[in-house]
Amino acid sequence: MTSQARYCVIGAGAAGLAALRTLQELGIDADCFEKSGQVGGHWHHDYDALHLITPKKSSGFDGFPMPESWPVYPSRDQVRHYIDSYADHFGLRAQIHFNSTVERIVPLGKAGSEGWQVTVNGQTRHYQGVLVANGHLWDCAFPAEASHFSGISLHSGQYRNTDQLQGKVLVVGCGNSGCDLAVDAAQHRLTTDIVIRRGQVFQPKALLGMPRAEIPFLNQLPPEMQNAVTQVLTMISVGRWENYPGMPQPESWDLEQQPPVVNTLLMYWIQHGRIGVRPAIDHIDGKTVHFSDGSATEYDSILWATGFHTRLPFLDATLLDWQDGVPLRTAAMTLPTTLENLYFVGLSAPRGPQWPTYCQQTRLIARMIQLREQGIPNIASLLAAQQPHEARIDIVRRLWQANLDETWRTLDLLETMHSSLLHNASLTA
Repeated sequence: MTSQARYCVIGAGAAGLAALRTLQELGIDADCFEKSGQVGGHWHHDYDALHLITPKKSSGFDGFPMPESWPVYPSRDQVRHYIDSYADHFGLRAQIHFNSTVERIVPLGKAGSEGWQVTVNGQTRHYQGVLVANGHLWDCAFPAEASHFSGISLHSGQYRNTDQLQGKVLVVGCGNSGCDLAVDAAQHRLTTDIVIRRGQVFQPKALLGMPRAEIPFLNQLPPEMQNAVTQVLTMISVGRWENYPGMPQPESWDLEQQPPVVNTLLMYWIQHGRIGVRPAIDHIDGKTVHFSDGSATEYDSILWATGFHTRLPFLDATLLDWQDGVPLRTAAMTLPTTLENLYFVGLSAPRGPQWPTYCQQTRLIARMIQLREQGIPNIASLLAAQQPHEARIDIVRRLWQANLDETWRTLDLLETMHSSLLHNASLTA
């Protein structure tokens, strides 16, 4: 059947809500389908100790700041409340169909040029376009050796708190989540080790007592100088790596080449002897983990902070071009390179606050929708022919912003050319 709404949004997490709000502002009707019974996505099942790693002043949705009374880095529960409040304040729940699983989306016409057929809970509807906001932090990626461990084995996406753990704990992975989990275990007096295969730069949340993004003089510098000054301040704050037993040296101090881990509590507990650093895992036999340096230790619990698979279970994967397990995209990572009228919101993580990024992406998508309705077809293929195809999810914000700005300029040019053609056609009619 044909829906009354013109567009479909998949997912009511932060990205999906940002999409709904932008479409609402522009009078573009949309249905949103959320497989769970609540808004907020992964914030409803993340670990208890989670806090934002970016400051509240720069982390919120556009036009909806977080409460001034909240701490600089709000907790998981505060973030849940904030997302709920955003949905309620703008009346977004009226457009959301909860407990509704999108089973399949099928392009109509050439590569979706005539819209999309969307099947939800067994019912099929037709939409002019689909905004995919199903997230990329839900399909846990376990390494092959995980299946050989006979103790408690949990992925970071399954972990809530230390009640799930027993005895000696090993954390595998030292990104932001892995370090959080190791610190959580150590603070609850569990004997804890963490696998750090190669050197990382660990950056404090605050420099000079302020969030990095709020240091006045730093924001007045050009990007390359900001990077250099931040490197120096980070090195001063953290000190020499020799002060942290077992910690490998960073491969690079260039914060654009190697994204920093925003956590210094790990270093604190390493110096207190509560967290040990181990090299890469060679193999696992029962509860005994054998490491690449020839050592072996028995553990009761392993936490795997080893990332997530990017999955679009409702879409035939052969319709997309993939690289390294991620679909190739253009236009600030919002457009697939092979399909029309299909848009991605949140399938990217420019370093820094994420929700403002979702708002920027959805404004760009809304502009492309408007241009299509003005009669400009095949925008995705035009941009795919012009721009580099991006497979990364993590990306330096400066590079992402440059691509966003370039896309806006291209859309402006397309609109100008289209208006000129229409004007010339009217003169010759």
